[in-house]
Amino acid sequence: MKKKVLVTYNMFREGFSELESKCEVTFPDGDADFTYEEVSGMISSYDALCPMFNFPVDKDLIDRGVKLRIIANYAVGYNNIDVAYAAAKGLIVANTPGPTTDPTANLALALILDTARRVSECDRKLRTLGANMKVGVLENLGVRVTGATLGIIGMGRIGTALCKRARACGMDVIYYKRHRLDLNEETKLGAIYADLDDLLAQSDFVSLNAPYTPDTHHIIGEEELRKMKSTAILINTSRGSLVDEKALVEALKTGEIYGAGLDMFEFGDHPLPELLTMDNVVLTPHIGTQTTYSRIEMAKAVTNNVIGFFEKDRPVNRVF
Repeated sequence: MKKKVLVTYNMFREGFSELESKCEVTFPDGDADFTYEEVSGMISSYDALCPMFNFPVDKDLIDRGVKLRIIANYAVGYNNIDVAYAAAKGLIVANTPGPTTDPTANLALALILDTARRVSECDRKLRTLGANMKVGVLENLGVRVTGATLGIIGMGRIGTALCKRARACGMDVIYYKRHRLDLNEETKLGAIYADLDDLLAQSDFVSLNAPYTPDTHHIIGEEELRKMKSTAILINTSRGSLVDEKALVEALKTGEIYGAGLDMFEFGDHPLPELLTMDNVVLTPHIGTQTTYSRIEMAKAVTNNVIGFFEKDRPVNRVF
């Protein structure tokens, strides 16, 4: 009998073609994703659950999944899942880090370049002011990228990929990580380890590329923002709650830091209203992996995790 797989979201079916050929797969009808209540009512008959990164998999849902063997998350992060409880119930939790690396690192670099050279700000001004926009040689001055120092907080897959891109742009790179890389890897990357305080003090750009955990909650807050250069730019393509957004607003208002490029926000999918009015802030709506290619590849990664678990014919990217 084929295994039953419940996918909570709509996605390009190309990535799920192999899964559909080997399992009985249920997708939402139409354009809307399944709601929590709908999944809760269905889950008891399924062997595998494939949620999106924003779909909560809590204790109650896990308890209702009496046949569940694996939760294959469509995301690199997995803070939407009660992993400890799933493990206690004997479930495997898997994620999809591989396909997310390059597009997220590319977006981080794009935010660095955009904020530094005021691309979005100048675009808005041209569209609004047209011929009345000031275009003199001392107008719209930005900050340098080549020769600047990038501080990366979290040197995992995405941080490492961003480091390579930054080095190609002629940037110096320092990094902070709970477990320091070995010397050979540091030498290969051209990155220098620094503790968090030194990184904040030395960096022209600070990029957040760490996972969200209780230890990284508000890793950038009022105190950390005060330690940054007044000319520094904060980049966040990781998780919104790594930043105390209210403190960030104040730091931007007072000139404590120069600017910010944000793809993630602390309070859900929308930034604080004050950020929407600031020319020194570039905002994107959580688009780190938003390319057609990446979305299909992530679906393939989910497929591989589910089939690999049941058929033991390929690696499973287990969270634990």
